[in-house]
Amino acid sequence: MDELVERVDGQDRVVGVVSRRQATREGWLHRVAVTVCRGDRGRILVHRRSEQLSRFPGLYEVVVGGAVNVGESYEQAAARELAEELGIRVLPRLLFTFLNHSGLSPHWLGVHEAVMPDAVAPDPDEVAWHAWLTEPELRSALLEWRFTPDSHEAFSRYLTFRTPQS
Repeated sequence: MDELVERVDGQDRVVGVVSRRQATREGWLHRVAVTVCRGDRGRILVHRRSEQLSRFPGLYEVVVGGAVNVGESYEQAAARELAEELGIRVLPRLLFTFLNHSGLSPHWLGVHEAVMPDAVAPDPDEVAWHAWLTEPELRSALLEWRFTPDSHEAFSRYLTFRTPQS
Protein backbone atom coordinates (compact mmCIF):
# COMPACT_ATOMS: atom_id res chain seq x y z
CA MET A 1 0.00 0.00 0.00
CA ASP A 2 1.24 3.47 -0.85
CA GLU A 3 1.91 5.76 2.07
CA LEU A 4 -0.36 8.74 2.69
CA VAL A 5 1.14 12.22 2.86
CA GLU A 6 -0.20 15.69 3.40
CA ARG A 7 -0.45 17.75 0.25
CA VAL A 8 0.78 21.26 1.07
CA ASP A 9 0.85 24.62 -0.65
CA GLY A 10 3.69 27.01 -1.47
CA GLN A 11 3.76 28.20 2.16
CA ASP A 12 3.92 24.60 3.51
CA ARG A 13 0.30 24.68 4.75
CA VAL A 14 -1.74 21.46 4.58
CA VAL A 15 -4.42 21.44 1.88
CA GLY A 16 -5.34 17.73 1.82
CA VAL A 17 -4.26 14.10 2.13
CA VAL A 18 -3.06 12.13 -0.90
CA SER A 19 -0.94 9.09 -1.63
CA ARG A 20 2.76 9.75 -2.05
CA ARG A 21 2.63 8.10 -5.47
CA GLN A 22 -0.13 10.49 -6.58
CA ALA A 23 1.69 13.53 -5.16
CA THR A 24 4.83 12.56 -7.09
CA ARG A 25 2.95 11.73 -10.30
CA GLU A 26 0.91 14.96 -10.24
CA GLY A 27 3.77 17.17 -9.04
CA TRP A 28 1.86 18.16 -5.91
CA LEU A 29 3.83 19.59 -3.03
CA HIS A 30 4.24 17.35 0.00
CA ARG A 31 6.81 17.07 2.81
CA VAL A 32 10.03 15.09 3.04
CA ALA A 33 12.32 14.97 6.11
CA VAL A 34 16.03 14.22 5.83
CA THR A 35 18.91 14.14 8.31
CA VAL A 36 22.62 14.80 7.92
CA CYS A 37 24.16 12.25 10.29
CA ARG A 38 27.37 13.31 12.01
CA GLY A 39 29.52 10.89 13.97
CA ASP A 40 31.15 11.54 17.31
CA ARG A 41 34.36 12.63 15.53
CA GLY A 42 32.59 14.94 13.08
CA ARG A 43 32.53 12.58 10.11
CA ILE A 44 29.39 12.40 7.97
CA LEU A 45 27.48 9.24 7.13
CA VAL A 46 27.20 8.45 3.43
CA HIS A 47 25.26 5.49 2.10
CA ARG A 48 24.32 3.82 -1.15
CA ARG A 49 20.65 3.06 -1.66
CA SER A 50 19.59 -0.53 -2.20
CA GLU A 51 19.15 -1.59 -5.83
CA GLN A 52 15.61 -2.75 -5.08
CA LEU A 53 14.29 0.67 -4.06
CA SER A 54 11.84 2.33 -6.46
CA ARG A 55 13.33 5.81 -6.05
CA PHE A 56 16.97 6.33 -7.07
CA PRO A 57 18.14 2.70 -6.71
CA GLY A 58 21.88 2.31 -6.25
CA LEU A 59 22.61 6.03 -5.91
CA TYR A 60 24.55 7.49 -3.00
CA GLU A 61 23.05 9.77 -0.37
CA VAL A 62 24.45 12.14 2.21
CA VAL A 63 21.09 12.35 4.00
CA VAL A 64 18.78 9.75 5.52
CA GLY A 65 15.06 10.29 5.27
CA GLY A 66 11.74 9.96 3.55
CA ALA A 67 8.21 11.26 3.28
CA VAL A 68 6.49 12.90 6.23
CA ASN A 69 3.36 10.87 6.98
CA VAL A 70 -0.04 12.37 7.74
CA GLY A 71 -0.05 14.03 11.15
CA GLU A 72 3.73 13.84 11.63
CA SER A 73 6.05 16.78 12.16
CA TYR A 74 9.28 17.01 10.20
CA GLU A 75 11.17 16.02 13.37
CA GLN A 76 8.97 12.98 14.03
CA ALA A 77 9.38 11.79 10.44
CA ALA A 78 13.16 12.28 10.56
CA ALA A 79 13.42 10.28 13.82
CA ARG A 80 11.20 7.49 12.40
CA GLU A 81 13.29 7.27 9.21
CA LEU A 82 16.54 7.06 11.21
CA ALA A 83 15.10 4.18 13.25
CA GLU A 84 13.80 2.38 10.14
CA GLU A 85 16.84 2.84 7.93
CA LEU A 86 19.74 2.84 10.43
CA GLY A 87 18.31 1.11 13.49
CA ILE A 88 19.21 4.09 15.66
CA ARG A 89 17.01 6.13 17.99
CA VAL A 90 18.08 9.75 18.20
CA LEU A 91 16.27 13.06 18.16
CA PRO A 92 17.40 14.98 15.08
CA ARG A 93 17.36 18.77 15.19
CA LEU A 94 15.44 20.58 12.44
CA LEU A 95 17.75 23.17 10.90
CA PHE A 96 15.66 24.58 8.03
CA THR A 97 13.05 23.82 5.40
CA PHE A 98 13.00 24.82 1.74
CA LEU A 99 10.98 24.20 -1.39
CA ASN A 100 13.06 21.64 -3.26
CA HIS A 101 12.66 21.28 -7.02
CA SER A 102 15.23 18.48 -7.46
CA GLY A 103 14.23 14.86 -7.33
CA LEU A 104 11.18 13.16 -8.78
CA SER A 105 8.78 16.00 -8.01
CA PRO A 106 8.78 19.29 -6.07
CA HIS A 107 8.48 18.98 -2.29
CA TRP A 108 9.17 20.78 0.95
CA LEU A 109 12.38 19.40 2.41
CA GLY A 110 13.05 19.60 6.15
CA VAL A 111 16.79 19.27 6.74
CA HIS A 112 17.89 18.00 10.15
CA GLU A 113 21.18 17.21 11.85
CA ALA A 114 21.87 14.43 14.33
CA VAL A 115 25.05 13.44 16.13
CA MET A 116 25.17 9.71 16.64
CA PRO A 117 27.52 6.89 17.50
CA ASP A 118 29.51 5.43 14.60
CA ALA A 119 27.86 2.03 15.10
CA VAL A 120 24.63 1.89 13.11
CA ALA A 121 22.67 -1.15 11.91
CA PRO A 122 21.33 -0.26 8.45
CA ASP A 123 18.33 -2.08 7.02
CA PRO A 124 19.73 -4.00 3.99
CA ASP A 125 16.44 -3.42 2.13
CA GLU A 126 17.18 0.31 2.28
CA VAL A 127 20.97 0.63 2.57
CA ALA A 128 23.40 -1.40 0.44
CA TRP A 129 26.60 0.18 1.82
CA HIS A 130 27.59 2.93 4.25
CA ALA A 131 30.70 4.69 5.52
CA TRP A 132 31.66 7.68 7.63
CA LEU A 133 33.54 10.29 5.57
CA THR A 134 35.38 13.43 6.54
CA GLU A 135 34.07 16.62 4.96
CA PRO A 136 36.96 16.76 2.41
CA GLU A 137 36.34 13.09 1.51
CA LEU A 138 32.64 13.82 1.08
CA ARG A 139 33.29 16.86 -1.13
CA SER A 140 35.41 14.64 -3.41
CA ALA A 141 32.79 11.89 -3.42
CA LEU A 142 30.06 14.38 -4.41
CA LEU A 143 32.07 15.13 -7.57
CA GLU A 144 32.89 11.51 -8.41
CA TRP A 145 29.98 9.30 -7.29
CA ARG A 146 26.35 9.35 -8.43
CA PHE A 147 24.33 10.97 -5.63
CA THR A 148 20.61 11.62 -5.45
CA PRO A 149 19.53 15.15 -6.48
CA ASP A 150 18.28 15.81 -2.92
CA SER A 151 21.75 15.00 -1.54
CA HIS A 152 23.47 17.69 -3.58
CA GLU A 153 20.86 20.36 -2.83
CA ALA A 154 20.40 19.53 0.86
CA PHE A 155 24.14 19.26 1.60
CA SER A 156 24.96 22.50 -0.21
CA ARG A 157 22.31 24.34 1.81
CA TYR A 158 23.44 22.55 4.99
CA LEU A 159 27.00 23.83 4.52
CA THR A 160 25.72 27.37 3.89
CA PHE A 161 23.47 27.17 6.97
CA ARG A 162 26.35 25.94 9.15
CA THR A 163 28.79 28.59 7.98
CA PRO A 164 28.48 31.78 10.04
CA GLN A 165 27.60 34.76 7.88
CA SER A 166 29.84 37.82 8.26
